[in-house]
Amino acid sequence: MDARDTDLKKELDATLQTRRELGEEYESALVDSFLEKVDQRIDSAVERRVRRRLAEQQMATARGARSPGSADSWGERFGFGIVSLILAIPLSAVCGAFAGFAGVVTTWIGVVGVNFVQAARSNPDLLSGPRRRSVRDDD
Repeated sequence: MDARDTDLKKELDATLQTRRELGEEYESALVDSFLEKVDQRIDSAVERRVRRRLAEQQMATARGARSPGSADSWGERFGFGIVSLILAIPLSAVCGAFAGFAGVVTTWIGVVGVNFVQAARSNPDLLSGPRRRSVRDDD
C-alpha cells in the first residue's frame, strides 16, 4: 500500500467518523465530499498518465521511431484491476447503506462489467472465442 492509498483510507475514516458525530442528515453531503476527493485523485492520476504518454510519443517522434502501439502493457491492466477493486470497497459501502444488498450486488456487477470491457478492449479475441484453423486437402 503506498502513501496515496493510506491518505485515501484516512480520508474515508475521517468521513465515517464525521458521519457518526453529525448523524444521518449530513450523510449525503459527506459521501459527496468523499467521492469528490476520490474523483480528484483519479483525475490527477489520469492527467499524469496522459502527460507521460504524450511525452513518450513526442520522444518517439523526435527520434524517428514509430509511436507506441495502442496495446496496454500488463502493468496498466493490472493497475486498472487493482484501482477498480479499491474503488469498489467504498462504493459497496455507500450503495449498501442506501440500497442494502441490492445496492452491493449492483455495485459489483458494475465493477465486473467495467473490468470485462477493459479486458475485451485490450484483447479483442476475448469475445470472438477460439479461432478455428481451416484444414484443406490439396490432393
